[in-house]
Amino acid sequence: MNHALKALLIICGTLFVVLGIVGMFLPVLPTTPFLLLASACYARSSERFLRWLLINRWCGEYIRNYREGRGIPLKQKVITLGLLWITIGLSAGFAVSVAWVKFILLGVAVGVSIHIIRIKTFCPDPPQPQFPEMHHLSEEPD
Repeated sequence: MNHALKALLIICGTLFVVLGIVGMFLPVLPTTPFLLLASACYARSSERFLRWLLINRWCGEYIRNYREGRGIPLKQKVITLGLLWITIGLSAGFAVSVAWVKFILLGVAVGVSIHIIRIKTFCPDPPQPQFPEMHHLSEEPD
């Protein structure tokens, strides 16, 4: 791959990470698609940036769970939907005076809500016993 294309993909990936992070706080911006685009750009241009993104404290687990089909935790869904409707509701109610723009905002909120609800809900694996070799001691003898 030529160096200009590699640099362009790294720049685009970084822009998508920034937009994804902003989307964590502004529900109008979709976090997941931007982070997935960033991971795709990094996968084609920089193993180092991809590794950083996938192990990142704020986005890494989120991206890994989504990419591996495990979904989004219920708490994250509830927070996202709550912030989405608060932000869109306040915008449509107080910041926008044009009726058709209010309907577009509400349509976006409905669409994003449906998308989030339809994503599989991630349930972490139950904790494993700390001493599995002692697990048999709690069982009744045959």
